Amino acid sequence: MNPKIDTYLEDGCGRCSFYKTPECKVNSWQEELKLLRSIVLSCGLTEEFKWKQPCYTWKGNNVLLVTAFKEYAAIAFFKGSLLKDSNNLLAKPGENSQATRQFRFTSVADIRKLEADIKAYVYEAIEVEKAGLKVSFKKESEPLPEELLNKFSEMPELQSAFEVLTPGRQRGYILFFSAPKQSKTREARIEKHISDILNGKGIHDR
Repeated sequence: MNPKIDTYLEDGCGRCSFYKTPECKVNSWQEELKLLRSIVLSCGLTEEFKWKQPCYTWKGNNVLLVTAFKEYAAIAFFKGSLLKDSNNLLAKPGENSQATRQFRFTSVADIRKLEADIKAYVYEAIEVEKAGLKVSFKKESEPLPEELLNKFSEMPELQSAFEVLTPGRQRGYILFFSAPKQSKTREARIEKHISDILNGKGIHDR
C-alpha cells in the first residue's frame, strides 16, 4: 500500500480549492474509495499516485484509477473500451471518450454486490496489458490535432492523463490546440500545457 494514497483519502486530491476541507469530493466517498482500493489491491496491481489520484499499474503500465467524482466514486480503466463488458457494467466518462470506461458506485452496498465482477474486469484489464493491446483512436467531429496525436505517440503517459480528464477539459484543450493555423504554434501550445495535463488540470485551472 502506498502511503500517498492514505494522505489522499485523508486530505483529498488537491486539484481544487476544497483541498483538506469537508467539501472535497474525496470526503464524500471515503468508505467507497477504501473498499475499491482494497479490491483492486487484492488483484495484484501496484499502487501509485499519479495525476493526484490513486493509480494502479502492472509492470509500469497504467491499468486503472480509483477516483472520486461529485456524483459517485469510480474505477476508471484506461483501456476500458477493449474490455468485453458482457454485463454492460461500464460507462463512458463522456460522449466522445474512446478509451476510458468507468465502474460507478454510490454506496458500499453497490460495490460489495459487484465485487466478483469488479475483480473479473480488473483481471481482464491486466490481460489487456500483458497482450500489449492498444486503443485505436478514431477521428471525431472535433478531431485531435495531428500534433497532439504525435505527442501521444512520444509520451504514452500524456495520452493516459488526457483520457482521464473530464470531457469538458478535453474539449477545451482540443479547441485551444487546434485553433492556430501553423503547426509550430500548435506544437508550442501543446508543449506549454503538458505539465498541466499530467497534473489533471484543465486549460483554465490555475
